[in-house]
Amino acid sequence: MTYDFDTLVERRGTSSLKWDFGGKFVGVEGLLPLWVADMDFKAPPEIVEALRRRVDHGIYGYTLEPESYFEAAQSWLQRRHGWKVQREWMLASPGVIPCLSATILALTAPGDGIVIQPPVYHPFELRVVGNGRRVVENPLRLTGSRWEMDLDGLSRVIDPGTKMLILCSPHNPVGRVWERDTLQRLVDICVERGITIVSDEIHCDLVMSGHRHVPVATLSEAAAANSVTLVAATKTFSLAGLGGSLAIIPDPGLRKRVDASQHNVFTGLGTAPGVIACETAWRECERWHVECLAYIEANYRFMMDFLAEHLPAVRVFPLEGTYLALLDARGLGLSDARIRELLLRTAGVWLDEGRGFGRGGEGMQRINLACPRSILSDALARISSTLGGASA
Repeated sequence: MTYDFDTLVERRGTSSLKWDFGGKFVGVEGLLPLWVADMDFKAPPEIVEALRRRVDHGIYGYTLEPESYFEAAQSWLQRRHGWKVQREWMLASPGVIPCLSATILALTAPGDGIVIQPPVYHPFELRVVGNGRRVVENPLRLTGSRWEMDLDGLSRVIDPGTKMLILCSPHNPVGRVWERDTLQRLVDICVERGITIVSDEIHCDLVMSGHRHVPVATLSEAAAANSVTLVAATKTFSLAGLGGSLAIIPDPGLRKRVDASQHNVFTGLGTAPGVIACETAWRECERWHVECLAYIEANYRFMMDFLAEHLPAVRVFPLEGTYLALLDARGLGLSDARIRELLLRTAGVWLDEGRGFGRGGEGMQRINLACPRSILSDALARISSTLGGASA
């Protein structure tokens, strides 16, 4: 392996959301945090060097994305996903969630229904409600160890006021990479009912071996004309704090409305380091990406083996995509509140509660695997020691 993913890098004292704010958010200091979705790996050295050159310039004024930025993204999407994205389809944004808000404002009206499929990334619901729209829930179905979209249920929950569906692909937190047939059925329903799909594909490059991400807009002309796809380099390359994303909107009418909305809320400017980092990532860091994925997948296998031996009452859902695995702790017979208390105050480990992702997440815990194996090993030892002795 060319790159080093094992070295521990001290993040405390860097104003890290993940490492420095445990006391503020949960009232417990010194936690081992495996919750929020940023990596504990150094960014690729190629990016660090590019940023160093930019920092040495000494002036960090208002920044727009150069054409080379978009060209780098086009090349990456073509190589990794076989998606030939036209330049005019692309809008720059400072982040996926700001762009999601701008898109909601652009393409729906107050009171309109927007479908989400919980358990799912909780800012979706927050952005829907915060922008005065109505949440329409179509929960995923859990059959055995497999999460599936309830497409029959989707047809039932859609009403005349439903105008949009927010798709999470790959799906956070359940780790699914949706198959082409499932996505095609989803598109067919949405096109027939006049519903725009906003597809959050920020995890599209974080797909485990044996699986392949399908960009929803590549399914058909109708899918492309009826969708807004949100992508970024930030999750893939450990750049979460630098920002930068793209909205890919083939339909000129939808694109014009989203572009105007972004300007209205002033989300159009990039940052000097973010632009440099993302372009460098797409151009120069494919080898790092491949090795990082292999390391995360090895972490997943390590966790599977560890829990099977030391805490078999907690099962792990199959991880097809993202670096966020979902643990099923219902076999412990403990309440969500009790599990949270034990993890935070006895084990000293901070995971994300499944119930925070909405209906269907009860009894679950989400764990971030993008960390050195020594951190993961320490966390799992604490979890198994604490929960193993507390099960009902």
